[in-house]
Amino acid sequence: MLNYINSLLAIPRGLLVTFKHLFKPAVTLRYPEVKEKLPERYRGLHYLARDENGDEKCVCCGLCALACPSGCIYMEPGENQRGERYARVYEINELRCIFCGYCEEACPVGAIFLGKEYEFSNDKREKFIYTKEELLVPLPGEKKV
Repeated sequence: MLNYINSLLAIPRGLLVTFKHLFKPAVTLRYPEVKEKLPERYRGLHYLARDENGDEKCVCCGLCALACPSGCIYMEPGENQRGERYARVYEINELRCIFCGYCEEACPVGAIFLGKEYEFSNDKREKFIYTKEELLVPLPGEKKV
């Protein structure tokens, strides 16, 4: 008999919880119209910085790849006509990246940084290997690839 009474009281208790939360303001956002405010220290997609001349800052020292615990950074050095080193090939596998920010801290010239972008999705795994051209910050007036 006691079990029967508890079963009957369970329905009003459940409805009470429902009605209590029914009139509270919503905690969800109207995504994608309304974007979530990210914390100041949020680390998203990688970017390669440019200097004031528009050239890439990376000198291909390899410290970012060495500091990366997941080993997602691959680079090959090259030299330009002025004898300066640059990254001929620079790739980051975003599927392996754990977004720790060690590459950003290890870079002596501040060439790599993690931005605030969190909306990067693709339909093929190969598209998550970002090349240097995709990672470079666009020049003023240039459209991002």
